[in-house]
Amino acid sequence: MPDAPVARVAVTPEAADLVRSLRAQHGPLMFHQSGGCCDGSSPMCYPLGDFITGPTDVLLGEIDAGTPEPVPVWMGRDQFAYWSHTHLTI
Repeated sequence: MPDAPVARVAVTPEAADLVRSLRAQHGPLMFHQSGGCCDGSSPMCYPLGDFITGPTDVLLGEIDAGTPEPVPVWMGRDQFAYWSHTHLTI
């Protein structure tokens, strides 16, 4: 029997409340964490499609924040190389 996929992302109840509020104001959302220092290493929230992902981005997973659609969470490939065995909680 194959192992279950590893969940790489989760959302706290408080963050889910905020995501629902942002979703009501801005429509579908996404998160992206690009790496770097300071704020660049924090997951950033964008309206879905405002941040264009590309071949150097990794889809970590989707969070269920109680919105009509799951919220995708992306990470830059270089950052993922450092965080590949960690779990990200929004």
